[in-house]
Amino acid sequence: MKEVIIITDPEVVKLLSDPTRFKILQLLRQRPMSIIELSDATSKGRTTIYRHVKALEKAGLVEEIETRGNEKVYARVARLFLIKADPNESTEEFRRAYIQVEAEKLVTILEKAGFKVKDRKKLLKLTSEVLNSIELNSQPVIKRISESEIEMSEIELFHLLNMLVFLQSCELCEKAEKVRELIEL
Repeated sequence: MKEVIIITDPEVVKLLSDPTRFKILQLLRQRPMSIIELSDATSKGRTTIYRHVKALEKAGLVEEIETRGNEKVYARVARLFLIKADPNESTEEFRRAYIQVEAEKLVTILEKAGFKVKDRKKLLKLTSEVLNSIELNSQPVIKRISESEIEMSEIELFHLLNMLVFLQSCELCEKAEKVRELIEL
């Protein structure tokens, strides 16, 4: 299994915009699973799960790794997938929805950690704007690395993403100040 795969193909991103396929990849991050296990975990029929797993397999995101009795067991081909397709009509809706979900998660993490958020709605909006800006401005670098087929570990990807944020930090200073005003540190 590879550590990181960068997904830049809009068709693969579109494939991942299906909530069931996305859930299957989340479940397979925990451990390899059979169609029956995935079906039970998602409360979806086996035929439906089989169809989604086959689509993920065809896209190169999952693979069959063993057979247990009559059941095939599937696993992710990488520990981490970084989705970075150029924005277009087919991926833009998924990308925006994904950014909203991630912004919500980040604000929730801050709240659970005990930070007092003064205006949650404003913080969510700012967080979404920042994530969107970072993602769009990082596209050329991520695409070039992806096309070079450079293998990276999770920690190397983490450092790369930090570097991409750092490169944009001056552009984001005003928004950073607004975020600091909304959170009691």
